[in-house]
Amino acid sequence: MMPGFVYRVAKTFEVESGHMLSKHPDRCRFPHGHTRRVEVVIEARGLTQQDMVVDFKALKVAVLEFLDRFDHAMCIHRNDPGFAALNEAYGGPGGRIIIYEDEDPTTEVLARQIFEHVQTRLERGETVIDPATGAAYPLPAGLVVRRVRLWETSSSWAEVEAD
Repeated sequence: MMPGFVYRVAKTFEVESGHMLSKHPDRCRFPHGHTRRVEVVIEARGLTQQDMVVDFKALKVAVLEFLDRFDHAMCIHRNDPGFAALNEAYGGPGGRIIIYEDEDPTTEVLARQIFEHVQTRLERGETVIDPATGAAYPLPAGLVVRRVRLWETSSSWAEVEAD
């Protein structure tokens, strides 16, 4: 009898984003930015008819759609002392302020948000459309997000993994 296999694929992305950590005792409470690298690892128990876990393009389209909201945006807790001024200047329609209600926008929190978004997309089993070409890419049933790793710097990262 042939052993079963678990297949994994990973896709890496980069996004420029900023945040302020209102609960931090030092410099991280001030506005600052990062070139963040995001690694998403997807797992399946089998391959599609095209002999893939998922087409890398489908994964790219599904993830970038969500990551785009963080591109050149500032993530801030609503209770931060600088919130009102930043939101007034850069929030509103077309603005680049992402408001956090109950937690600071730490790298751990952002990694969890990305994980949850991708898992929700995969659970729906929908087809994503490449905005550049109009090509349709299915997200096959049975995919699982195994891990999201989010680098804050070249030497520091946070990871969220399925249990």
